[in-house]
Amino acid sequence: MASQAANHTSTLLSLPDKPSFHTLLTLSHFFTNTNQIKTHLQKNQLNMASACASSAIAAVAFSSPSSQKSGSIVGATKASFFGGRKLRVNRFAAPSGTRSSVAVCVAADPDRPLWFPGSTPPPWLDGSLPGDFGFDPLGLASDPESLKWNQQAELVHCRWAMLGAAGIFIPEFLTKIGILNTPSWYTAGEQEYFTDTTTLFIVELVLIGWAEGRRWADIIKPGCVNTDPIFPNNKLTGTDVGYPGGLWFDPLGWGSGSPEKIKELRTKEIKNGRLAMLAVMGAWFQHIYTGTGPIDNLFAHLADPGHATVFAAFSPK
Repeated sequence: MASQAANHTSTLLSLPDKPSFHTLLTLSHFFTNTNQIKTHLQKNQLNMASACASSAIAAVAFSSPSSQKSGSIVGATKASFFGGRKLRVNRFAAPSGTRSSVAVCVAADPDRPLWFPGSTPPPWLDGSLPGDFGFDPLGLASDPESLKWNQQAELVHCRWAMLGAAGIFIPEFLTKIGILNTPSWYTAGEQEYFTDTTTLFIVELVLIGWAEGRRWADIIKPGCVNTDPIFPNNKLTGTDVGYPGGLWFDPLGWGSGSPEKIKELRTKEIKNGRLAMLAVMGAWFQHIYTGTGPIDNLFAHLADPGHATVFAAFSPK
């Protein structure tokens, strides 16, 4: 069609000054072919634009789970474009009869609490663990075995810190108000007990070593220490690593119930344990810089809020 237009154009350029009937017929044929070419090009452009738009809509449609169930492409486009959710790429198997897999965009869960609003959690922290808020800037839990070990390490440190915080704050407070008369936590090792410190250390080492050995064995081989060492007839079933339960560790039965309830309680334990670790560290720094305990520092601050502050410890005397 383009060659015909070129031939007619050359003919038009060679026309005489006074056109004849044949000339007018040639002009009419030329303009007719020109309009056909224009119409053909417009149709091609419309077809290409329609194909591009269809491809874009189909690509966006995969990002809406509701549209995948209902098969609505337009609905998927609205859900993805106007929903304002973050997208992440997952892999899923293609339907039966095909062997390929395709990349799919799935909307991230907007209800999951994160350590920083709007941050993207690493893929190995999917929110299934208690106290998981997607915080791992150094990637320490990227290896599954490291994640398993670090989870148990944090759990036992949280429990020791909660016991330590209670042993620091409660006796010091009761001594401050005159109910007890106990030494401060930083002078407890200087006191005289029923035996010498070496014997106490050896007894503590044996008892703690036995308990930690059983805990370590349960991490390596889950369930191997579920038998009660004192009452062998009592066997625990269905327990998780780090949560032995039973009469000695869960006498009130708080660890039983729905999975949602159990996860909520375990999350509270982790959160309180993390706070306790910070509290113990704060008490340690307070004694280093002030020479007194946290309760004494609190009462001093309440008595003189303008001068007894954290900045006073670093100011020259």
